[in-house]
Amino acid sequence: MPTNIFGESKEQLIEEINRRVNDKIIEKSNADLLIKLINNADSLEEAISIAELGTTYKKTGFHFDKRLEKKGNDIKYFKKNKELSISDNKSNIKNKLIIGDNFYALLNLLIEYRGKIDVIYIDPPYGKDSMGEFADMNYNNAITRDNLLSMLYPRLLLAKQLLSETGVIFCSIDDKNQAYVKCLFDEVFAEKNFSGNIIWQKKNKPSFLSRNFGTIHEYILCYIKDFNCTFPFAVEKTKVGKKYPFNNAGNPMSKIKLPPYSVSLNFPDGTIKAQDMSEGNIITKLLNDVIVKDGKNTNEIILEGEWRCSQKTIDEKIKDKTPITIAKVPFRPNFIENGGEIKKMKNVLSKASYDCETNEDGEKQFKNILPNTKFDNPKPSGLIKLLIKACTYDNKNSIILDFFAGSGTTGQAVLELNKEDEGNRQFILCTLNEITDINPNGVAYDVTTKRLKRIMTGKCYDGNTNFDWIKNNQPYGGNLDVYEIESVSNSENTTGKTAFDVIDETLYGKEKFATLKEKIDWVCNNFDGTQKSIENDEEWQKRTENRQC
Repeated sequence: MPTNIFGESKEQLIEEINRRVNDKIIEKSNADLLIKLINNADSLEEAISIAELGTTYKKTGFHFDKRLEKKGNDIKYFKKNKELSISDNKSNIKNKLIIGDNFYALLNLLIEYRGKIDVIYIDPPYGKDSMGEFADMNYNNAITRDNLLSMLYPRLLLAKQLLSETGVIFCSIDDKNQAYVKCLFDEVFAEKNFSGNIIWQKKNKPSFLSRNFGTIHEYILCYIKDFNCTFPFAVEKTKVGKKYPFNNAGNPMSKIKLPPYSVSLNFPDGTIKAQDMSEGNIITKLLNDVIVKDGKNTNEIILEGEWRCSQKTIDEKIKDKTPITIAKVPFRPNFIENGGEIKKMKNVLSKASYDCETNEDGEKQFKNILPNTKFDNPKPSGLIKLLIKACTYDNKNSIILDFFAGSGTTGQAVLELNKEDEGNRQFILCTLNEITDINPNGVAYDVTTKRLKRIMTGKCYDGNTNFDWIKNNQPYGGNLDVYEIESVSNSENTTGKTAFDVIDETLYGKEKFATLKEKIDWVCNNFDGTQKSIENDEEWQKRTENRQC
């Protein structure tokens, strides 16, 4: 029996409603009504709109007026653009670029990628002047923060269903909207799955638009699908032989014990008497006499002081045979790392930490690839590469999704990282082909596709190689399937034009179906609005019973 995407998605929405009851966000009686309405919804879009009603009021005071998007009854599906797609026989990696409304892109991606996406990075529109065609088309009113939150909410619900159990989502956001967007993420992903708020230095020279500060940073929110399945984020490893001191002035006072023969001491054989070894702002007290023989402690060492590590951590290190040394009196014990261990990532990304790239770097990178094209504020690939590397260093076959892809920086970041560590990561990008004064053919056609084509093949679609990037880089290679979101009426029954004719199952990771019945079952179970119309159309069923796909 084919998987019922609509049914699975409704079940997850109901789970979210029940979670909000447990978290005392909504009343049980209200939840029961919402669940009943969700179960009776005719489409996933309708079910999501109903679920939104359960998040309007929170006891913390978070509230925003819902703006419902204008959606028709047509079935949305992927259609491959063969002219823009890129084939590379040397690579098995299948990257994707989806052109169209990212809401429908996410709905269609659920068919193949539910629970399979490892990392999501998004850079949604922040301000009233960057909401673009979406707001004009769907709201017919002034662009406000309510519109931003309303636009994000259903997309985050779908993104959550796409994430794997260990999946991570990053969201770039400015300081004006950070608090509001975090509240929205808390609702969708649950506050307990909040991983951290990363501060990114976006520029070297500050903006002085504020009367009070020169702004040089933005935020990147990070959430885990399930915090119980999380792991350390890291972009570097410890150095061989690096010392990590036990002492840390200002921490609470406590006692630690070092078992016999666990410490290497740079002393001749003899006894070191118990004493106060405090000096300056470092508090250390040796609470017992220590007998040294052949450079080892023959008895337990008991110390009192301000420590950066717990007794549990010390015991684990000793079990792992991590060397511990004490060089002199006063005692200052150190771990000596073997090197190569994961070093947990800091939550500040700047030139000083990790030599992180800024927006100025992003603009230079963009101009090196598309010198005669304009695009406002492209993110630097190095920033996104850092984020992806931090959570895929142990999974180089991961799938990365960006459903606000813009100029395609995330795709470039994935390709660069694969080249650096010989990974096989796959990217999926979604972007609306928004037409602007500087991109008259639309962002997807004027910017995103051309950027990916140039860095993957070394030339543009017209064969042009007149750009600086290719002078200093080898093309990254790889395949790129470009899909556009098309529509078909759910009542269409003209032979050759029905949903069962125009939807190509191979674009969803399926082999061609052997019979029309298999195709009909699959379409009805995966695309909203098809099954109801077919069940009521006996004449259509009779006409198509014996046709082969």
